[in-house]
This record gives sequence, structure tokens and C-alpha cells, in this order.
Amino acid sequence: MRRRTPPPPSPLPQRDGVDPVRVRLPPGDTWVTVRDHLVARLAAGAEMIDGMLEAGQIVDAAGRPVTRDTTYAAGMFVWFHRELPAEEPVPFPIDVIYRDEHLVVADKPHFLATTPRGSHVAETALARLRRELALPTLGAAHRLDRLTAGLVMFTVRPEERGAYQSLFRDRRVAKEYEAVAPYDPALPLPRTVRSRIVKERGVLAAQEIEGEPNAVSRIELLEHRGERARYRLTPGTGQTHQLRVHMSSLGVPILGDPLYPVVTAAVEANDFRRPLQLLSRVLEFTDPVTGREHRFVSPRVLRAWSSYEEWATG
Repeated sequence: MRRRTPPPPSPLPQRDGVDPVRVRLPPGDTWVTVRDHLVARLAAGAEMIDGMLEAGQIVDAAGRPVTRDTTYAAGMFVWFHRELPAEEPVPFPIDVIYRDEHLVVADKPHFLATTPRGSHVAETALARLRRELALPTLGAAHRLDRLTAGLVMFTVRPEERGAYQSLFRDRRVAKEYEAVAPYDPALPLPRTVRSRIVKERGVLAAQEIEGEPNAVSRIELLEHRGERARYRLTPGTGQTHQLRVHMSSLGVPILGDPLYPVVTAAVEANDFRRPLQLLSRVLEFTDPVTGREHRFVSPRVLRAWSSYEEWATG
């Protein structure tokens, strides 16, 4: 199989821990200039692109500014920094619980996205850690949902990232989550939930449908206090929102969930008062580079368990 040639290194440095945008010009003779292609391809619009070209903000692989007259060449790469969206700072720290020359394992707070995406760019775990640790090469080995707190793993060396990402792709990482949800004495636990979950692009909530199961979760009751309980959740697969969907389907939706069982207005608002009570508690795996056996445990305590009245009142 023919290997793809890796792109050249970026001639632009990161900005606020965020990589510049890289665009590769595809084959075709529709466009005369690079400017024509960027106007057709990007949503920024002709006026903004022209302004960036005039300011020398779009460059080629050698770092030379692209001009309005630069001839289109298929396969050419150009880079630029996009205008960062206005982001409300997430008012919680991200704690590093392990660091060596290969890995950084962080304990991410609720509301902080793992990597830049959509309206969350500089206010993400990756960008923050790059800034705080002065590690511009840091990359994410996997992702954790923005509303979920807990352990996330990052790689230090770009050439090793694929080896660590393959751990998650091939399900060679043992993961445990913890959740606080209503207590139902009639619900038999432990149990394994199997269902088919689909998540459509542009639709906030995932859905369970008929068909061959593609999502498997082990649900265990750890302890309960009155109407609340603490659960251990062990995913056997990695479908979007899988644990949240399965807990809701059992009639014990996770406290603070703005999507399940029904979508609420809180999903769009940055209301930091009552976070989703779901925590990535444990990551356990054999290091593919060093061969070490790792077991990382988050020391975080879910607030609806330790201080329910404080969590409930915000």
C-alpha cells in the first residue's frame, strides 16, 4: 500500500496554544489563484480573506506571504491563524496527575472541551496544557466529552501519538467511570446494558434504535444515600454519549444531564453551577512505548455526592 507523504511542518507558531489552520489545495483547474480557491472553500468570505492576504497572514510552506495574485498549484499547502471565537473562561483548573517524557495525564474539569472544535478553541484542555506546561507538541490521545470530568491522556511526542491513539481505537485501555444518579431499589444491579445507539450530525442527543447492539455498558451500584446513588460505569464500547444514554434508559439519568432524558436549555448555556455528575475515574493500560503498566485514578469527588445541597442550589 502506498503511504501518504506527510505534510510539511507549519511555518507559523501556535497562538494561545492553538495550531494554525492548514489547507491543502486539491487537484483541479477551476481556480486561477490561491485566493479564488480560499474564497470558494472557506466560510470567512471574500472581504476577510482579502484582508488577511493584504496583511500577509496567509503563508506558504516556506513562510512566504500568499498574495491575491499567487497562482493556484494543486498540492500546495497554505497556513493561517483563524480569528478565535469569544469564549467564556471555564473557571476551574485542570490538574496534571502524571507526566513523563511520553505522556501527560490530566484530570479535566467539567465544561472544558478536550481539543479545539467549533466554538471551543483556546478554552480547551489541550490549548491550556500547551500554554501552562510550555509543550507546543502536546497532542490528545483520545477525547472526553466536554461536560464530563476526569482523566484524559495526552502525548508529548508527535511521532508517538499514533501508538497511544491505537490503544483507545483497539480497546486496549480499561476505563471506569463514576456517576451520581437517582436510586431505584427496584432496579436489579449489576447488569450489562446492550443496545444500538446512533448519533446524527447536527442533532444534540443520541438515540437508541432497533438493531444489532453497538454499545455495551456494565452498570454497578456502589452505594446509595436516600434517593441518590453512586454508580460504577464500565464501557465495553465507545459510542457517543453511551453511558448517559444507558443510564437514562434504565430510568436513572445522571444528575445534571441537559440532554437525557430530555434536551433542556442548559445544554447551550455556560451554566457552571450544576455540572453533569459523570467522572472518568480510571485509565489502565500497558504503555506501547515503554512497556510500563499504568493505572491512573482521578482523586476528584463528584459534588452531588459530597455536597448535594451545594450542587443542587448552584
